[in-house]
This record gives sequence, structure tokens and C-alpha cells, in this order.
Amino acid sequence: MSVQPTYQSDPTPQQWAIIEPALKRALYKHKPIGAPRRYSLYDLYRAMLYVLVNGIRWRDLPRDLPPWQVVYYHFRRWQALGVFEQVQHALVASSRRRERRGQPKTVAVDSPSVPTTQKGGCVGTTVARKSKGANGT
Repeated sequence: MSVQPTYQSDPTPQQWAIIEPALKRALYKHKPIGAPRRYSLYDLYRAMLYVLVNGIRWRDLPRDLPPWQVVYYHFRRWQALGVFEQVQHALVASSRRRERRGQPKTVAVDSPSVPTTQKGGCVGTTVARKSKGANGT
């Protein structure tokens, strides 16, 4: 398939060469259910990117992309299956291979210190009700 970007958000042919196998691996790990797909993976993916990059509503997709209902259905399904995370891992792995870097061996996570109250222990932070109607008797 010849992939020619139409919109700025469309993946380039080089990017699609990495994304397509990752998408197929993630999607076909689960048994396909239902009728054959009417729209190509490329069209569905580029429609999703168009919505996410441009920050528009699903209903505002251009007419040359698949219908918004179809795109939204696949977006939610792929999200539930973890497809986007798998595609991201494939892109990171490809980038690391291109830069001739191995897989990361350790990860350092740093969190900032957050000042708290000076008084330690459990302290009530709400004031008791002063309502006469809420009496327990």
C-alpha cells in the first residue's frame, strides 16, 4: 500500500512501517470477531491521530476519513486492549535501535518533597456540625 500523508497529523511512510506491524501484532493477538474490516488500519489510525492532534470532537472528522462512529468504536476497543501502549513500546524500541542504544537496564524515579503540616499525627480537619435539626436524639 502506498502511504501518502494528507494531513499534518498523518504518519509518514517510515513511521507507518514501524506502527503497522505493532498494530497487527496487538490486534491479532486476540481472535478477530465479526465481519471483515471495511476500513484499513492506516485510515483508522490516521483518523484517531487527527482527532487527538487537532483536539476536535469525534463528530468533526473530515469526510475523507472513516465515519466518526467507526473510528470511535475502534479507538475505545484498542484502548481497552492496550494497543496504544504496545505501539508506543514498538516506537521506543525502534528509536533506541536506530540510536544504537540497548534496552534500559534501570529506571530512576524522583519525586519532589511536599511540605505538610508541622503538627504530626491524626488531627481532625472538619468542624463539628452546629445544626440544631441534625440532632441525634
